[in-house]
Amino acid sequence: MKAALFDLDGTLVDTTELIFQSMNHAVTEVLGEERSREELMANVGQPLPAQMKYFDAGRADELLEAYRTYNDEVHETFIASFPNVEESLARLRDAGIKIAVVTSKRRHSVGLALDSFPALRDVVDHFVTMEDTTEHKPRPEPLLKALELLGGVSREEAAYVGDSPFDIEAAKAARLTSVGVSWGAFTGEALRAANPDHLVSDLDAAVDVLLNL
Repeated sequence: MKAALFDLDGTLVDTTELIFQSMNHAVTEVLGEERSREELMANVGQPLPAQMKYFDAGRADELLEAYRTYNDEVHETFIASFPNVEESLARLRDAGIKIAVVTSKRRHSVGLALDSFPALRDVVDHFVTMEDTTEHKPRPEPLLKALELLGGVSREEAAYVGDSPFDIEAAKAARLTSVGVSWGAFTGEALRAANPDHLVSDLDAAVDVLLNL
């Protein structure tokens, strides 16, 4: 095991409520509709432009603009931390394992998250954002880009950790070990349906899995 790749939203940073509130605002403001939490969160993990097309393909740009404007405004109100993230990642670093974050967020939004939790910069070697690849999760390209940035780590020497079925699908497409985590936006049942190689309920357990691969 030479590299551990992590999703950001719902995996290392608790943005579930932030995303929900932003989705709800965008759909209500632009479409004048009420959607269930389940429907609003069903495609979290894919890039935002793709998610907005599920609500209304013809008004996806308006939805995206409303989401991003509101998300920036309330970012500090709703973003929250998960326990022991930096300490858990430091265990991997101490074991000589390289770390990358692979997210569908744009670079601007990743920067806001890092402003909230600057210690992540000290334990993550590289961040792959939406702008860094032309294809996005659940396609494998962002994960393969991370392996390239980490010095050409092979697929067999890496794993991807994420909280959505799209993360697991991306790991499988890239032929990486997949680790699903159940503390984010999706239930353990939804993750089990995606058939991850491992499913864990806290970050320390995920690190234990990675250290024993």
